[in-house]
Amino acid sequence: MDPYGDSFFNVFPIIFGVFFCIVVGIILFVFIKGAAEWSKNNNSPKITVAAHVKTKRTNTSGGSGDMSASTSYYVTFEYESGDRQEFKTTGEQYGMLAEGDLGKLSFQGTRFLEFERVSS
Repeated sequence: MDPYGDSFFNVFPIIFGVFFCIVVGIILFVFIKGAAEWSKNNNSPKITVAAHVKTKRTNTSGGSGDMSASTSYYVTFEYESGDRQEFKTTGEQYGMLAEGDLGKLSFQGTRFLEFERVSS
């Protein structure tokens, strides 16, 4: 008779239940956090200010084995006051901007809307 066999099968449902609750909790937390940010952005005023493109960066994840890669695009704008704010953009918006561009930045909360370049 195996002294450890029975105890493993008695503890396994508890370990599985705890693991399942943790995974479901993380998924719910991420979903609720995203919904809250979406709602906050929708309730924020649309703001247009003079700004210039300070820096651009990308973040690539995945791409190993049979998985495809995913790239996120970020642009940091600097306002006349010297304050800076980074926004996530699409690849197309990212490609249309160059560091040093001057123009009018439109955003709503943490959501980038558009950047209208002005000629200097």
